[in-house]
Amino acid sequence: MKNHRYRDRSDKLLFFRILIVSILLLGIIYKYEFKSEVMQKLFQDIKADELFIQVMKFENHYFFPTYQSDFLSFKNISEGLLKIIINIKPSDTRSFLINEIPGLANYDTKIIVAGEGTDLTTLPFESPPPKNFIEKEVHDQFNNNTDKNDTDNTVVHESKSVFIYHTHNLESFLPLLKDATVPDEAFSSDSKANVVAVGEKLSNSLIALGIGVEHNKTNVNNELLKRKWDYSDSYKLSHEIVQTALANNKNIQYFIDIHRDSARKAVTTKNIKGKPFARLYFIVGKENKNYQKNLEFAKKINSELEKKYPGISRGVFLKNRYQGNGVYNQDVSDKAILVELGGVDNNIEELNNTIDALAEVFADYYWKENEATKQ
Repeated sequence: MKNHRYRDRSDKLLFFRILIVSILLLGIIYKYEFKSEVMQKLFQDIKADELFIQVMKFENHYFFPTYQSDFLSFKNISEGLLKIIINIKPSDTRSFLINEIPGLANYDTKIIVAGEGTDLTTLPFESPPPKNFIEKEVHDQFNNNTDKNDTDNTVVHESKSVFIYHTHNLESFLPLLKDATVPDEAFSSDSKANVVAVGEKLSNSLIALGIGVEHNKTNVNNELLKRKWDYSDSYKLSHEIVQTALANNKNIQYFIDIHRDSARKAVTTKNIKGKPFARLYFIVGKENKNYQKNLEFAKKINSELEKKYPGISRGVFLKNRYQGNGVYNQDVSDKAILVELGGVDNNIEELNNTIDALAEVFADYYWKENEATKQ
C-alpha cells in the first residue's frame, strides 16, 4: 500500500512536469512561431543521457539508487521558465537589469577564455565613429613621423587560402594620426593609419611564411555611403565581400576580419620579454549553427599565442545578436575569426610586434593542419 501511494505520488509529479513543459512549448510556439534558435536556446543545456536516466528514475527508483543529478527539479524548471518567459536568470544578477538599462545588453558578452586582467569590468567594446566621420571621407591623415609598416619585398603565392578583410575599416590608432588626441578621433579612411594597414602587415608576414593570402582593402564605409546604408549595415556589406571572394576562389579556408578595440592603453598594451605588444582578443558569433568549430579554432590560436607570448591575449569571447551582429560572417567557414587587435592608443611598434606574433602562431597552426590533411 505504501509503495502504491509512492508510485501514485511519482506519477503525479511526472504529470506535473510534463504539463509544465507542454505549456512552455505551446507558449514558445505561439510567441516565437517555433523558431529553431529559440528551441536551441531552450534545450542547449539538456544532455540526452541525463534525460533518459531521469525519465527511467521516475518509473523505478530502485534502478538508480545513487543517481543524484536532478536537472528536471522544480528549481531548474522554474529558472528555465523565468529565463524563457521574462528573460531573467535568478543566478545571474545582470539579467535583472539588462532589459531595463539601455545599452547594457552590449556588455553581456560571454567570456569563454579569460586573458590576463579580463573580467566583467574589462569586457571588450567597440565604439562606432562619430557621425561626421561616417558621412565624410577623410584622407591623408597618416602621421609621417611614425615608422611605416614594411610592405615591400613580398612574394605572391598563386594558391590563396587565407582571406583578410575589414568590416569596420575606419577604425584607426591615435599615434598614427595627425593632431588626433581623443578616442572619438581615432577613425580615418586613410589606409596607412587604420586597420587596413594592420591587415597589410599581417598579409605580408603570412606570405613571407609561405602562405597564400588575399587581402581585401575595400573601403566599406565608402560603399555604405554610396548605397545610402547605415553604419549598422557594415556586416551586411562585408558578407557580400566574403561571399564574392569565396565564389571566386574555392580554396579559401581561413577568414580573418581585423578590428581594433576602443579601450585605452593600460588595458590594450603588454610588455613581454622586454618588447611592447598591442594586446588582442577573439570574437566568435553564436548565431551560426556551426559556431562551436570556429570557437575551437579561435581557442587553439589563442592558446598557442599565450604559450609563446604570455599576456598578449585578452581572451576569447562569444557574442549573440543582442551584443552585436552575432554571426560576423563566420557562417562561411569553420575557420573564420574576428580579431580585435590593439586599442586606440597603440603605436606602430606595438602593433607590428603583435602582428608578427600572430603570423608566427597562425603559420604554425596552418602548416600542421595542412600536413595532417595530406597524410
